[in-house]
Formats: sequence, C-alpha cells, structure tokens
Amino acid sequence: MQRHLFLLLTGLFILSISATPGWAQSQNKIEGTVTDHNTKTPLAGAMVQLAAPAINKTKITTNKKGQFNISFDGKQAIIYVSLTGYKTDTLLVPFNQKGKLNIRLKPVPATADDIKIKNLPQRIVMNEQAPAPPPAMKEVVVTGYGIRRDKVMISGVNSSAIYGSRASTSYYGHQTEDYSPINENIFHAVTEQPLSTFSIDVDRASYSNIRRFLNNGELPPTDAVRVEEMINYFDYRYGNPTGNAPVAIHTDMAVCPWNTDHQLVRIALKGREVAKDNLPPSNLVFLIDVSGSMSGAQRLPLVKQAFKALTAQLRPADKVAIVVYAGAAGLVLPSTSGENKTAILDALDKLEAGGSTAGGEGIVLAYKTAAENLLQHGNNRVIIATDGDFNVGPSSDGELQRIIEREREKGIFLSVLGFGMGNYKDNKLEILADKGNGNYAYIDNFEEARRTFVTEFGGTLFTIAKDVKLQIEFNPKYVQSYRLVGYENRMLQNEDFNNDKKDAGDMGAGHTVTALYEIVPSSKGSEQPLAVDPLKYQLAKQPAGNSSEVLTVKLRYKEPKASTSQLITQVLRWKNQDITAAPEDFRMATAVADFGLLLRNSEHKGNASWDQVLKLAGNARGTDEEGYRAEFIQLVKKAQLISNNHGTK
Repeated sequence: MQRHLFLLLTGLFILSISATPGWAQSQNKIEGTVTDHNTKTPLAGAMVQLAAPAINKTKITTNKKGQFNISFDGKQAIIYVSLTGYKTDTLLVPFNQKGKLNIRLKPVPATADDIKIKNLPQRIVMNEQAPAPPPAMKEVVVTGYGIRRDKVMISGVNSSAIYGSRASTSYYGHQTEDYSPINENIFHAVTEQPLSTFSIDVDRASYSNIRRFLNNGELPPTDAVRVEEMINYFDYRYGNPTGNAPVAIHTDMAVCPWNTDHQLVRIALKGREVAKDNLPPSNLVFLIDVSGSMSGAQRLPLVKQAFKALTAQLRPADKVAIVVYAGAAGLVLPSTSGENKTAILDALDKLEAGGSTAGGEGIVLAYKTAAENLLQHGNNRVIIATDGDFNVGPSSDGELQRIIEREREKGIFLSVLGFGMGNYKDNKLEILADKGNGNYAYIDNFEEARRTFVTEFGGTLFTIAKDVKLQIEFNPKYVQSYRLVGYENRMLQNEDFNNDKKDAGDMGAGHTVTALYEIVPSSKGSEQPLAVDPLKYQLAKQPAGNSSEVLTVKLRYKEPKASTSQLITQVLRWKNQDITAAPEDFRMATAVADFGLLLRNSEHKGNASWDQVLKLAGNARGTDEEGYRAEFIQLVKKAQLISNNHGTK
C-alpha cells in the first residue's frame, strides 16, 4: 500500500512540475536521523531515497549514527526510507522544512515460526554504500507438498552479505540488471547480400520493461530497447489466413518518415485464431521463483496475481501443477484439474519469498512434472515466473539452454514471465524463452498480467506454428540496399532457412508479427553471390512479368507436432505512397519503430523526433479498445520530458 501511495505521489509531483515550469529553483537540504521506533536506537545502513523531483532520483544510506543529509530542488520533496526487517516509511517534505527530521521505522512483527537464519556466512561486512532491498526477506524451505517457512528478520545489516551481490542495488535502480548487447543491423547492398533471413519474434517483454523505466522517471538502458518487441507489443488487425496454412503473410510499403529518401517495407504475419472452446486441453506447470530476490510488491505478490488471472481462465480439462524454488526446488501442488480452482488458488496464496535461487533445479523438476502428466494431443507447457537471478545449481546460460532444448523435443514448451527491478536478468530470460519454444513477457503491473493471461489466453499458451522463419529476397532493380529494423538477436544464416533442424520462433493462436525494412531505392543489378536457393531477381535471370516486384517473402513453419517444415511465399510490388496514406496499423508500427530509434539514440534515426512519433501515433489510434495506443502516446511524452531535462534529443 505504501509503495502504491509512493508512486501516486511521485506521479502527481511530476505532473505538477510539467504544469508549472515557472517555479523558482533553489537548493534545500534535508537532515535527519533514522531510529528504531521501539528502542530509539540509531539504524545504520537505512536507505533514504529522494523520489521527487523524479528526474534525478538521489539515494544515500545512513551512517553508523543513523544520520543522513540530502538536497533537492523545488517546493517539496518525497523521500522514501527503508531497511530490511522494517516497514518502509514515505514522507512529503516542504521546502521550508525547519530542523532535523527524526524518522522512526517500525520493525516488521515477528511470528511464532521465526526460527533461525539459514546458511548465514560467518563474517558479515557492512557496506554503507549499498542500499537495502525491500523489507521482509524470508527463506522458504519446500517439503513435499507443503511449505515450512523459516523467516529472516535482520536489522541494520546489508543483506548482500546473505543473499549475494544482487541485493546490493537500489530498489528503483538498475545497476545489476543484465541485458544482452545489441549491435544494430546495418544496411546491406543487394548486389552483395540479396537475401535477409531471420526468426520471427512474438515476445514483447522489452516494451513493458521500457514502460517500467519511463514510469519511474528514467530512460531505459540502450540494450533494454529491442525495437521488434516494441512493435509487436501492439494488436494489429491483419487478415486471417485462408486455406490450410496457419499463418497469413501481408506486405506493404511507404515513404520512410525519418528519412524521406528511403522507403519503409512492412511484412506482417497473422496466426490463425482459435476459439477458446476449441483449444486443446492444457497440461501446465507453474514454476515460481520464491527466492529472496522476489520480495517486494512488484515481484511475488504480482506473480500471484498473474497466475490467479490465468487460473480463472482454466477449463475442467486443463491441469495445473505448481513447482517453486528458492534454496531448493519442490512440488507444492500436484497436477490438479482446472475445475478445482480453490486448491490452485490456496497453493498460490501460501507462497512467500526468501533464500537463494536454485533456478536450474526448479526447471528440471518442472519439466519432470510436466512429463509425468504429458497430454499426447494437448498443450504441454512450463510457465516460469522469475527475475532471472539464478545463483544455485545449474545457472549458466549454456547449462540451462541444454536442459530446455532436451525437453522441448518431448513436446513441452516454456513460457517466461519476468518480474522485478534492480537485479533483473533480461538476457537470461530471453534465452530461456527462445530455446524453450515459448514466449517472453515482462509483467510490470496487473494490467499486463491480465492482458497476457486473459485478453490473449490462446496466443500466450497455444502454439499453432513453430520454428517460423522468414527469408526476404530483394530485387536489385528497385532496391539498392536494405536494413532490417530490430531482430538483431534473431538473425539467421541464409542456409538456416531450409534447415529443419534449426530452431526458430513460434506463433500462438491469433498472434501477429510485424517486421519493418528500411530500403534505399535503386536500379542496379548484381551477380548471385550465395550458394542458396536459386535467386529470382538477378539481371541475368529476371523472370517474365516481375517488372514491379520489389521483393519476395518466403516463410517456413512447422505444425506444432511436426518435424518437417512447409513453405509459403508472398510478393510485394512497388507502391509509392506517403506514410500518412498508409493503413492505420502500418502507421502505428512505424511510430513505435521511430520511438525505438530515439530511445536507442540510433545512428539510423535520421530526422526522427518526439513530435514526429506523437503525430504518427496520434493519427493511428483507431478504436483502441484496450487503450494501449493511448498509453503509448503518454509514454512518448514522458520520454520527451525526461530527455529534455537530461539535455538529450
């Protein structure tokens, strides 16, 4: 509740700043002491965070005497004071505050089953520079189908000494968050590389993660911005497939808004929609991280909300088991019919967080549980909810990949839900989802959980096509060079397209996928440089009647249980139109890509600007029944405000 109040006050404060830019700015210093509410003893190592003005979040820790001082600009400040084992306190401090503050933190009440601290190092070193994580760290020990809780309450001790370095980051910062580096795609000359091959991507974790940063008054780290996941966050009304194919291909092109000398090509896919009543039964395993790093309102409590939303959608034919892991892994609910929702909800309610993170052991047990209840003609899936901070047992990317790759061959897929902040391991979770033939979402609020498991129930859980690959062949008569916008982590070798052993992305029921190419028009020809499928557009082999063909799209996919792929093709003919005349969904996708280029400060952003993004998106809102496009516009405005205050473009 305090966290929600804190965010509400912060949001109101940001609004008041933007509404009254004429405020006089002057420095104000806050001095004070943090003490125990009951004993009045000073508390060393308490984190004091300046939350407003939100553009420059300052944080310090109290010294050995519990003292602190912090400065701010403006008429008032919101400060947030926390320490492990104590209830968080939030204060609104006016500019004319006189005297020193005396902040008394109330201990979190102990309970009868507070037994002992497990695996405590013999020597604990205080690190006054490392702010404490959210309060109420606890350790969960799993025994059979029940849970014995050994709770930990530690006052005045830096918990990084107990839980590892992941706890040494600010609750709101991202010093130990990990993202895979992204080297942006470059322009390729068609005369040298006429083919572009990549795996499709229906993940959207990057967008909701970016939203988390912007809502906290920060620009996201550059490598957190995956443009393709931003584009594919939105719903697009593409035409459904016809005939037997589970996927339809749509193509279009228009003038590129951030470089009007170039063209922008849209390649859009639409998966077959399946009515909920016609979906096959599901054998699901909820794999839930209950380690200490999952403490906090936006972590385990939000995980519970997400899985409760999914539980409400289950049918009697569906089955759910629950596996948890902290210092060890255990089964807390055997496979249970979706009809018995009370048992599933009760098991979720009992979960609490604490301890180290044996994620690899949890994955092994979850797959074992799924295999024991395998549905030969159903949907078998493990859904993991975690911040990705594995530090006990199998934890390296290679080890986890091999585990997941072995299990997916049995027909058990993996979906990944990311939670938390500060120690979030995006790079690890992205790999798990990619290798597990599943999707990856970042859950930053309950609305995102609802969308994932309620609004898009079928698309999230039911695969209609796996190992979906695209290969684009460009005609040098029209295209001098091209650049794929995003998908840097999904690029394939051209020879991989016809290789059915090569893993690729998967599509769920009703899913859409959008890819954008920025192309430089030309009329130059080329010789065939690659030993792949016979090239269609090289000058010596121009087929009759292709005078207006800009490119050909080839798509390979497998049925969910098949090992052999099938091929679909689609041609795009030259069209010269302004982006303002393009279809609404094309304009929206273009606005999101434009936004991504700005957030990345891309060398390919050209004449992109915040105003250009807002204009494109404002004219592409459509009916917007769920309000996601309206929310996007507000996020762009926040990014513009933060960027301007930081002096960046």
